[in-house]
Amino acid sequence: MCGRYVSTRSPQDLTRLFHVTDWRPAETLAPNWNVAPTDEVYAVLQRAPRHHGGDAPVRRELRALRWGMVPSWAKDPKIGSRMINARVETVHEKPAYRRAFARHRCLLPADGFYEWQPVRNEETGRTRKQPYFIHPADGRVMALAGLYEYWRNQEIKNDDDPAAWLMTCTIITTEATDAAGRIHPRMPLALAPDHYDAWLDPRREDADGLRALLTQPADGHLDARPVSAAVNNTRNNGPQLLDEVSS
Repeated sequence: MCGRYVSTRSPQDLTRLFHVTDWRPAETLAPNWNVAPTDEVYAVLQRAPRHHGGDAPVRRELRALRWGMVPSWAKDPKIGSRMINARVETVHEKPAYRRAFARHRCLLPADGFYEWQPVRNEETGRTRKQPYFIHPADGRVMALAGLYEYWRNQEIKNDDDPAAWLMTCTIITTEATDAAGRIHPRMPLALAPDHYDAWLDPRREDADGLRALLTQPADGHLDARPVSAAVNNTRNNGPQLLDEVSS
């Protein structure tokens, strides 16, 4: 699974890297070296303007969404804290995700992500979990394959009230490869740049064609380094979390 990641790029950088045409300065997020479930995160998505027909041009947007997907049919948005990941093997058919897979796909920009490896102390026999920061070897941004969904708060009667709607997202995960595979069996799936357009296109609904876009993350070129256990506490943040430590 992916339960923590790093996202520090500015909205100006992200709009350039992902050719975004629409973003809202009011949704600007601070750099985050310890992104945790239920945090707001940047998502790149495409959708047609509201109240327009099916031929309306789509807009590529940079939005701030809450990490942890809440299906439209959920009675309680708290369910989102348990839906931070969707497995690539079943995401197209699981009831909680298949609608979003067909219609609401996004990219979640990340500098890298954290995973934990059990380490046994031979003297005490105790096992601790050593965190690792895993990232592209070339330092490029990772475009994590994601899904997003709208949840309507039925207690608010006015559809035009922004508080009536909650936009949430989840990260698609796959079998871990390269450096990540030595640490944890699962990892977030990052799309190749030449797949961005097809993945984001809301008019594409062919499940087999979409699944074909979900290939080996970062072409396998990932580095991993042990970092401080300070990352275990979601209240800790800052670039020092990425400093390498002795494992």
